[in-house]
Amino acid sequence: MVDYLVVGAGLFGSVFAHEAHAAGRRVLVIDRRGHVGGNVYTEETGGIPVHLYGAHIFHTDDEEVWRYVQRFAAFNRFTNAPLARYQDELYHLPFNMNTFHEMWGVTRPEEARAIIDAQRAEITGEPRNLEEQAISLVGRDVFEKLIRGYTEKQWGRRCDQLPAFIIRRLPLRFTFDNRYFNDRFQGVPVGGYTPMIEKMLSGIEVRLNTDYQQVREQIPAAKTVYTGPIDQYFDGRLGALEYRSLSFRTVDLKGVENYQGNAVINYTAADVPYTRIIEHKHFAYDQEDVIKQDHTVVTWEYPMPWQPDCEPYYPLNDRKNTELYQRYRALAAQEKNLIFAGRLGQYQYADMDDTVRAALDLAKEHFSRS
Repeated sequence: MVDYLVVGAGLFGSVFAHEAHAAGRRVLVIDRRGHVGGNVYTEETGGIPVHLYGAHIFHTDDEEVWRYVQRFAAFNRFTNAPLARYQDELYHLPFNMNTFHEMWGVTRPEEARAIIDAQRAEITGEPRNLEEQAISLVGRDVFEKLIRGYTEKQWGRRCDQLPAFIIRRLPLRFTFDNRYFNDRFQGVPVGGYTPMIEKMLSGIEVRLNTDYQQVREQIPAAKTVYTGPIDQYFDGRLGALEYRSLSFRTVDLKGVENYQGNAVINYTAADVPYTRIIEHKHFAYDQEDVIKQDHTVVTWEYPMPWQPDCEPYYPLNDRKNTELYQRYRALAAQEKNLIFAGRLGQYQYADMDDTVRAALDLAKEHFSRS
């Protein structure tokens, strides 16, 4: 018998497993995929680390979390500064003075603020849906060009049919600052995330291509940390929780040194089927041996409806699904020596730093390291 069975070798499971192993516990990690790392998995293609499940940039204000991940990887100083393309127009993100100059030709903050305030006034009273919420925050022009199409592709629903709470805030910067994240610490592991995860799991038994639902009765464990979908643990007895999924088309462009000049460009028009294009070598912007490769790897990211055979990426946290999750959570509370954790186990989206923090906090609850 093992002390801890960790179901899922993603970021949460790997951090917790490392802490349990370091505390002297016997740990077994299983994952249904054929690799560790979950959605942060990267693999090299011709010397370029490729993010197979979409772009992942680590960013945090939590100094303890930042110090922790640096124990397992050297991070570069990549700063996320994506662009948005609407038809033939190109805009800087997040919404800042560069964006407002590109949209209206203004050069001073007070000019941009006056336009946005006038457009926000279109919405009176409490916003009833995402469309009204977004307009009340940033105005009609920014919504139509940079939010509507992208959001409707991402969620598969019209903005006036999505709940307002999906967009709680849309930061407006009245400076010429293109940094997407405000966090003090930001970067991408040199060589990608996979070596970082492998180092976390060093010395721990890991079984890949192993479906927990098929082996759960065969692995005796004092405690189980389950990071899979909570509804699947209970065989969907109350109904299936809904997600949005993604599909990726990744191409190694031989003889092309630089395809789009930026790591990420969002495509916000509704008639473009993909939401963004990722050029992976730009995540290694400070590594000349990667940047000067005579090829480049590019990924087109397509949102799609989730089906049982698809990877669940984004929980659809509308009222119906939230109520269903609460019912599953009540079932989970009756389970002994079983912890539901992570994005799928708790049916909520989480940034990487929040995932690491949650795993460390859970580890501290179970054992302390002297």
